[in-house]
Amino acid sequence: MHDQPFGLVNTQVKDRLKVRVYNSREAMGMAAAADIRTAMQELLAAKERIRMVFAAAPSQNECLEELVRSEGVDWSRVTAFHMDEYIGLPQAAPQRFGTFLSEKLFDRVSPGAVHLLDGLNDADTECHRYGRLLAEAPIDIVVLGIGENGHIAFNDPPVADFDDPALVKPVTLDEACRLQQVNDGCFASLNDVPRRALTLTIPALMSGTQLFCIVPGARKRHAVRRTLTGDIHEACPASILRRHPDCTLYLDRDAYGEGLHD
Repeated sequence: MHDQPFGLVNTQVKDRLKVRVYNSREAMGMAAAADIRTAMQELLAAKERIRMVFAAAPSQNECLEELVRSEGVDWSRVTAFHMDEYIGLPQAAPQRFGTFLSEKLFDRVSPGAVHLLDGLNDADTECHRYGRLLAEAPIDIVVLGIGENGHIAFNDPPVADFDDPALVKPVTLDEACRLQQVNDGCFASLNDVPRRALTLTIPALMSGTQLFCIVPGARKRHAVRRTLTGDIHEACPASILRRHPDCTLYLDRDAYGEGLHD
């Protein structure tokens, strides 16, 4: 792990979840990217190909930018997935998560294979198609965030299921989740945010061998507090990260807040 150069100011372990707090959003993103790069290099030294899942959100910007600049990673041996997509957004809509990740990462590093969710396909058909792709081999690395309502991917509290039998499912987004998309500047108003989406389920995300969870900003502070100090329950879906054998949560000071030192 790359500690001091990135302004590490606090560490703790909550159950099995490793928590690392940095003095700025930029330092947080750089540290997470450095650790992801190291994990990728170690895996690529041991196996021919690796499989990764990425979140698409402004919270990931600093980490993704640093990953693009990272040297010494053979992206041609990476198979990339993403974890959610709106249902029904036109192909040209800039808010599509596949478009976001293509512009921020995939088009710039050229993974050997990129599998994008198609939110214009029949939802059940697409869930089966993408689920089959995910199930072809284990997922090595998941790069994710936590929503303001505690969601991971689009597993909002009303639809989250720690024992979900599916790998991918269609969901109805709750209002807090949709409002976050407005807060993030992705949509002008709540009415513009789609109400339905496709998402990897919680078991699909938790199946990743290594999870790197990147969560900046004061608006995430309540969700972080519930993740670290509340019950492990679908009411805060991200709380399940405390059960993963190898998950690191990267926070900046704004997301960490005060009073979480115990």
